Amino acid sequence: MFDTIASITQGRNRDEDDSEATATASAPESTDSSASRLTGTELVLGYPTTDDPIVDGETITGERGAVTALVGPNGSGKSTLLKGLANQLAPDDGVVLIDGQDIHSLDTKALARKLGLLSQESTSPDSITVEELVSHGRYPYRGFFEHVTYEDECAVDNAIDLAGCDHLRDRQVGSLSGGQKQLAWIAMVLAQDTDVLLLDEPTTFLDLHHQLEVMEIIETLRDEREITVVVVLHDIEQAARHADSIVALRDGEIKARGPPEEVITEQLLAEVFEIDAEVDSTDRGPRITPIRARHEGSEAESTDS
Repeated sequence: MFDTIASITQGRNRDEDDSEATATASAPESTDSSASRLTGTELVLGYPTTDDPIVDGETITGERGAVTALVGPNGSGKSTLLKGLANQLAPDDGVVLIDGQDIHSLDTKALARKLGLLSQESTSPDSITVEELVSHGRYPYRGFFEHVTYEDECAVDNAIDLAGCDHLRDRQVGSLSGGQKQLAWIAMVLAQDTDVLLLDEPTTFLDLHHQLEVMEIIETLRDEREITVVVVLHDIEQAARHADSIVALRDGEIKARGPPEEVITEQLLAEVFEIDAEVDSTDRGPRITPIRARHEGSEAESTDS
C-alpha cells in the first residue's frame, strides 16, 4: 500500500535512526541556490533475474532547479536508471549524491524529505479520499504517534491546489478516472515538499488534457519553486518541448545528452528510436514529424530512392 511513499520512506529497510551512517556522510556542497543537485556517477544497475547489468557505468546529473527528461525506446533502461537515482535499486557500483551527500548515508525519513518519487506501481486502497491520500505525503515529517500539524495541513492544501485536484478532494480514489488518479498521486508526492522530484512516465495512458496538466505542474515546479525534476517520458516531442535537458538512452547506454535542440536530431531518432523523421526548429523546441519505422536495410533503401 502507498508504494510512492514506501518507495522513499522504507527504502531498502534501513534503520531510521542510523545516526552513525548520517554522521559519516559527505559534507553537502555549498550553494547560493535553494535548489538541489542530484548526481548518479558511474552507476551499474541490474536485477537478480538478469545476468548482465541493465545500466553499466553511466553518469547522469539532475541540475539544480531544472527539468531533465530521460527518453528512449522500451527496454532502454530509463526506469531502471530512475530507480537507481531514487534508492529503489541498489547499484552494484557507483554512487548517487544529493548536493554532494551520498543518499545511502541518509536515514529513510531524511531522504524522503529531500527526494520524492512517483513510480509506475503506485497503489492505494480505493476507499480513501484524495485528501487522505495526499496527507500520506507528510509521513516523513511526523513521528508514528504524532497528529497532523498546521504545517501538514498547509502542505496538503498547497499540493492539492498545485496539482489542480481540489475538486476531487473528498472523492474516493477508487471512483477516479486514470487521469484524476494521476493528479492525486502527484499531489501526494508534492506534499512531501522535497527539493528533488523523480517521475516515472507520469503522462503515459493519460488523455491529452491530463498530459498537458501534468506537464504544466512540472513547469511550475521548475519556474516558481526551483524544484529539481528528473522525469521519464514516453513522448519524445513532449520532452523536447518541456525539458531543459534531455538524456537519450538505448540498451542501457546514454547515447546523447544536452539541450533539446542539440539532442533531438534526425540522426538520433534513427539511431536510438529506429525511425525516419523530420525535425524542425520552432520557438517551442524541436518539432518531430515521424515518417516511417526503420528496419534492417531501410537506410540503404531510402538512399536509393
